[in-house]
Amino acid sequence: MEGAVKYNIRKERLGNKQESSWGTQAEEAFRNTIATVDEKGKRIWIHPNKPSGKYHQWRIAVTVVLLSILFAGPFLKINGQPFLLLNVFERKFVILGQAFWPQDFFLLAIVMITFFVFIILFTVVFGRVWCGWMCPQTLFMEMVFRKIEYLIEGDAPAQRRLAKEPWNFNKVWKKTLKHTIFIIISLLISHTAMAYLIGIDQTLSIINHSPSENIAGFIGLVAFTGIFYGLFAKFREQACIAVCPYGRLQGVLLTKESIVVAYDWLRGEPRGKMKKNQAEKTSTGDCIDCKLCVHVCPTGIDIRNGTQLECVNCTACIDACDQVMLKIGKPKGLIRYASYNSIKDGIAKIITTRVIGYSFVLLILMGILSFALITRSDVETTVLKVPGTLYQREPGYITNLYNVEFVNKTFEKLSVEVKVESPATAEFNKVDGKQIIIPAEGIAKSVYFIRIPEEDVTNARTVVKLGIYHNGKKIETVKAKFIGPVSKASDAKRN
Repeated sequence: MEGAVKYNIRKERLGNKQESSWGTQAEEAFRNTIATVDEKGKRIWIHPNKPSGKYHQWRIAVTVVLLSILFAGPFLKINGQPFLLLNVFERKFVILGQAFWPQDFFLLAIVMITFFVFIILFTVVFGRVWCGWMCPQTLFMEMVFRKIEYLIEGDAPAQRRLAKEPWNFNKVWKKTLKHTIFIIISLLISHTAMAYLIGIDQTLSIINHSPSENIAGFIGLVAFTGIFYGLFAKFREQACIAVCPYGRLQGVLLTKESIVVAYDWLRGEPRGKMKKNQAEKTSTGDCIDCKLCVHVCPTGIDIRNGTQLECVNCTACIDACDQVMLKIGKPKGLIRYASYNSIKDGIAKIITTRVIGYSFVLLILMGILSFALITRSDVETTVLKVPGTLYQREPGYITNLYNVEFVNKTFEKLSVEVKVESPATAEFNKVDGKQIIIPAEGIAKSVYFIRIPEEDVTNARTVVKLGIYHNGKKIETVKAKFIGPVSKASDAKRN
């Protein structure tokens, strides 16, 4: 669905320079460096101003909801099973109460591919909304750790003054208090991450017992805590700028129709100083070059230079600019969610050929995934001939010996029965004659033999279809290759 959004732009202010959009060539130097590193390669520590405004309040609400789900997740159960478990150590995954094993790897692969295609489609349309509103790195950094920093050390100017102070009592106790709280929160995050990996029960067991009783688990928790503390206390925005590949994918994924946090250069340029209630000047745009959008940015960029890989679409610059516009009597939205073309041409077009293409691929993947989940069997059976054996002759029969493995993907023990579907004269029998009981989330192995009358063995390799039944209901169909000689009677039949 296409929509048109009309903007109050002043094209006459730029004359023939409209297409330069993000600034003059002299201003393009910012693309050769990043805001957090100086000319000598030394890191520039970012102290952004404390954000406030409508978008920031909405982000706080979203953060509360998402972090509540994150920390409550390990305790949530569906039919007695974890809401989400990603146990890579035991190769066991539980998603929405459903268990997935290595045999279901293709399902997990489809899920991951579907997720990535969704992220690509979402980015093509809405830019990096994920980074600013839902990414755990941004949520914890901006909405938790920086909030604590503002509370203890004050706003950006106070933080810079404290950083330059010599080590005295005031600086020591503030830094100590801040980093102590950082470590406590990192411990909480590490325990939560561990609960998603090994389960809440094992995590609580590690907590309640001496480290010597589970040294591997203790080392894991310490390592996770150190990683999270280093990430949020020291590495900070560098994770988004230097490590995360998502920002660099913008050059491939974003188009001129993508909705991003954008500066309206037609309305704002040329920049000029302006006081509150000052009469409108025809020689300058609405941007008064206060640089508050730069001072509030958590990655230190100037959004007026256009879309940059450091921008995480956190909307802090939108709130800061809107407050300035209100003070000088100008309409809000000089910096807003918009696309390049919507600013340049005054028309917002979301549905494009590229979006349609990604949507089509996403629908196909979702269809394949839905079909695979619906047809997924609770038991996976593998039938293989016993190594080193060919076939055995019995009076009137040819016999093959098989190893059969049953994998129970459910959380309850199952009793199963195996019946021959074809050929009709084949017999399938368990060597020990006992009932097949598969333990919950476990594996059962046994040895079977298949017997086929010799006159019915018409090929050197015969495909035998077997039905796996539970409580009288067929839950799976498997095939086994039956090896045997071709009898003279069989040759005569074929001739």
